[in-house]
Amino acid sequence: MTNSDPTLTAFSQCLKSLGHPARLSILRLVVQGPVEGTPAGEIQTRLGIPGSTLSHHLADLTQAGLVKVARQGTTLRYAACFDRLKALTNYLWEDCCGGGCRDANCQ
Repeated sequence: MTNSDPTLTAFSQCLKSLGHPARLSILRLVVQGPVEGTPAGEIQTRLGIPGSTLSHHLADLTQAGLVKVARQGTTLRYAACFDRLKALTNYLWEDCCGGGCRDANCQ
């Protein structure tokens, strides 16, 4: 399949990133965290993921645009990119029911 639609490519990367249980768990934890971000050490402790593995997963989520990272002293804090997450879910639903969803169970 050859498709040069940049939106499709970007959102497929997001879904690929979320297709791993650890990354989905990380994102769910970060979404629940403070607006300024959840420290990487807290993510590691709460999910029991080794540091090097966690770094790999966080890099993947960051590259997909689902989380952003900010340094606070020596601490890296990860926060959800809510605009990107909303855009992803909107993209998944935009053509529901032929683009004119009339069913209350739809959206």
